[in-house]
Amino acid sequence: MLAEAGDAIVAGVERELPSWVRREVARILDAWGRIGASERGDAERAAAVAGEAAARRVVAALRALFAADVSEQRATPLEIVRTAYREPTAVLAAAGVPPVERDAFDERAWPDDRYGLVPRTLGDLDEDLAPLQLVWGMAKSKALRARDAV
Repeated sequence: MLAEAGDAIVAGVERELPSWVRREVARILDAWGRIGASERGDAERAAAVAGEAAARRVVAALRALFAADVSEQRATPLEIVRTAYREPTAVLAAAGVPPVERDAFDERAWPDDRYGLVPRTLGDLDEDLAPLQLVWGMAKSKALRARDAV
């Protein structure tokens, strides 16, 4: 079950992360509303490239996590996916978008997330991914308990 959950997370993140980056960049640009058509086109093209780069980086980190022995896994898939804010942040900063106001917790937890992009759950990428973090955690717990019972 652990391997199946990991495979599903990798497949889902690989499939959904590029479009999530594009959507988040567009959402912030829409909210800001102060970018010209040419600059917006540049930012949207940069977001497409950034989305692919984010997917490659995050998927590689997820694969490394899942390849490690279960007792050596020091992060969760969600912790790794949450780093996906980096690429769209770079696109927005390059477009001259000022940081958004964030609450105190978010500022402490993710100080470099200037635009409030950190995914809260895997479901932020796609609703079908939402339960996979729980499934993975339960499977990891079961695997660790089974190992301790031996």
